[in-house]
Amino acid sequence: MSQQPSRMPTLYLSHGAPPLADDALWTRELADWSGGLARPKAILVVSAHWEDAPLTIGATADGVPLTYDFWGFPQRYYGVTYPAPGAPALAERVRELVTGPGGALHQEADRGLDHGAYVPLKEMYPEADIPVLQVSMPTLDPARLLSLGRRLAPLREEGVLIVGSGFTTHNLREMSPRAHGRAPSWSTEFDDWVNRAVADHDVDALVDFGHKAPAATIAHPRSDHFAPLFVALGAALDDHRSSLSTVDGFWHGLAKRSFQFD
Repeated sequence: MSQQPSRMPTLYLSHGAPPLADDALWTRELADWSGGLARPKAILVVSAHWEDAPLTIGATADGVPLTYDFWGFPQRYYGVTYPAPGAPALAERVRELVTGPGGALHQEADRGLDHGAYVPLKEMYPEADIPVLQVSMPTLDPARLLSLGRRLAPLREEGVLIVGSGFTTHNLREMSPRAHGRAPSWSTEFDDWVNRAVADHDVDALVDFGHKAPAATIAHPRSDHFAPLFVALGAALDDHRSSLSTVDGFWHGLAKRSFQFD
């Protein structure tokens, strides 16, 4: 008799720019995090770096090149590989959940994983032997992303790890390589507020973060890196048991905080 898949949590992780993979603390935290999870049958990623409406499915074939969606970095960052298997069965299941029987979704068959997906996954699952599917983020509206997460929630019972990949604070104009662990007040205040709101499961406050969180417009001049939180949160909303802050601290002044929703 085949073993039933484990019910998977959902994750919101702060993925950082490619150089964050050079941070030994962050890479160890991600490896420890994945080491404490049941092994997923497949991974579904929504990244801040792919906005496209309606929801669009990325590559499902094996061997599709990564999407190096960044500029001006040393050449070694463009040589990173992550040859995870494609996930055509998961793509079909996503289509069923999002559109219903007989529905259709857009697909970009040649779009490989972007750095919001492969940078953290390379640290969490370095063997690249778990099928991965990336789908676009079709909106920045928190309520609509919660709804999307809720539609995807059945995947958890099928052994699929749903990952929203962003950054808890994200203002590239204000980041500072000279921060040396001392983050600016706008970043620490927003980070602390989010951590408390998640711990309290205050979904209404999180959805209205633009009005309720301190320094929200500085922490997120544009909400693309906070928006993936709502997909992960939505997928755990109807049977929420616990929330865990798994990673904290700052990188160049930006909050690395990440969450696990069980």
